[in-house]
Amino acid sequence: MIKILKYLFEACFVYLFYIIGKLLGLNLSRKIFSYIFVYLAPFFKSKKVLYKNLEIFNKNLPHNEKKLIIKSMWKNYGMTFIEYIFLNYFRKNNEHVEIIGENILKDIIIKKEKVIFISGHFANFELMSMEITKKGIDLAAIYRPLNNYFLNPFMEHVRRKYVCQNQIKKGVQGVKRAVEYLNKNFSIALMIDQRVSEGEKIEFFGKKAFTTTLPAQLALKYNLQIIPVFIERKDDNNFKIEFFKGIKASDFENKFKLTKKLNEILENMIIKKPTHWIWSHDRWK
Repeated sequence: MIKILKYLFEACFVYLFYIIGKLLGLNLSRKIFSYIFVYLAPFFKSKKVLYKNLEIFNKNLPHNEKKLIIKSMWKNYGMTFIEYIFLNYFRKNNEHVEIIGENILKDIIIKKEKVIFISGHFANFELMSMEITKKGIDLAAIYRPLNNYFLNPFMEHVRRKYVCQNQIKKGVQGVKRAVEYLNKNFSIALMIDQRVSEGEKIEFFGKKAFTTTLPAQLALKYNLQIIPVFIERKDDNNFKIEFFKGIKASDFENKFKLTKKLNEILENMIIKKPTHWIWSHDRWK
């Protein structure tokens, strides 16, 4: 009962914020909610986890830099939060995003090839699947449902309507559905930076962390390329999305070596823009 009341209370606040954000418009909402998250989020998320993660990331990182990274992360988190109610705008427009490596997407379409797109929770991570589908690639996206069952239906609705119509809930059944989509010549997109209890302990920034091996397993089984994607929020709050050259599964002996390579790619993305990654995940729990 307590959990139900907690989730209901959270949902009421979120929906109220979304109504306010819609009335204020995108630009003003971004500014306001970036500061709301900076000042309020620390009351709801453990500082201990944030600083522990940053210590693993770089033991020599000065305290002031850690504080700056955390503050920037919350600002981005606040903007991403409110951008969910403006996904319709992002879907219909293109001037907010610069795409690097568009030739890679064109090549996939020309060859009628299915691939696996991987990324992490950078900037507004929902834009990865959105832009892939806008280019005409048949795609299914794997997602983790929200714990709050009063909010999750809304999130699933906007993702299906504006991001990617084909949403796959993570888990055993999700793996089966991903295989079904691959058999229909669909590509798969997923984030690989969260801790998954069913994963394998693979080195990440020098420390073992439970990591999904699903991209590696699918790529090896179906001889697929894995396309890393990096999303960056620019100073003007537009975005840059970079699609990297595909990684050939055939170049790796097993899922562990391929997954280790993917973790290394993810590390380089985080090193490039540590302020853009969500450090609040208890990645090394």
